[in-house]
Amino acid sequence: QVQLVESGGGWVQPGGSLRLSCVVSGVKFENHGMSWVRRAPGKGPEWVSGINDAGDYKTYIDAVKDRFTIARDNGKSTVYLDMHNLKPEDTAVYSCVLGRFYSKSSLKGPGTQVTVSA
Repeated sequence: QVQLVESGGGWVQPGGSLRLSCVVSGVKFENHGMSWVRRAPGKGPEWVSGINDAGDYKTYIDAVKDRFTIARDNGKSTVYLDMHNLKPEDTAVYSCVLGRFYSKSSLKGPGTQVTVSA
């Protein structure tokens, strides 16, 4: 059974940083691209960033470019999202997704809450 479990969310002031982690089990992690999506209150899911299986090709939405960095450790079956200079509009539940892009049928974890406020 494939499982994705996120951690690292929390409350942070604007301008702060957080590191999200997602541990994947039940699948050969190194064979899959991974991505992060977020869901803000009252809005639909928004794909944020994706990384290929080797970890050498990364993509981001414009809203987080130069602030967020996606990375992976295939030895630990873990994907990360380093978030810097956080803004209130980054407040959302962040989930990792099996695959480099997100669709309604994508397998994803339950998510971790990120709240950015003064």
